Amino acid sequence: MKSSMKIRLLSALSVVVLGAGSAQAQQRATFPDLTTGEAVYQGICQGCHMPDAQGALGAGMYPALANNAKLKVAAYPILVVTRGQKAMPEFGPILTDAQIAAVVAYVRTNFGNTAKDAVTEAQVKAMRPAG
Repeated sequence: MKSSMKIRLLSALSVVVLGAGSAQAQQRATFPDLTTGEAVYQGICQGCHMPDAQGALGAGMYPALANNAKLKVAAYPILVVTRGQKAMPEFGPILTDAQIAAVVAYVRTNFGNTAKDAVTEAQVKAMRPAG
């Protein structure tokens, strides 16, 4: 990963973890160069869930996404990525609807997961918190 990408990732994660703050902070913490689900996974998700999506134990528990039955229904991973869950921060403030749809589709059809239904930007938009 390029060093500029690492810096932007750390900046974005701090915005998510500490609170989005101003619209200017949200604007700085975006990833327009991550245009495919695979790129979003590799650029953001694999840092915790591992490159093979097997998850990890250590400073925290990062669940496996590989062969994960919870990913069969698209709404579940959309909500988790958009709004966060437990120790996982919300990525809704820093990822577009297209990026979330792409990464959810990617994990649902890779790593031993075999979901067939599409994930759309409209589904993601409908599940974002109002506000």
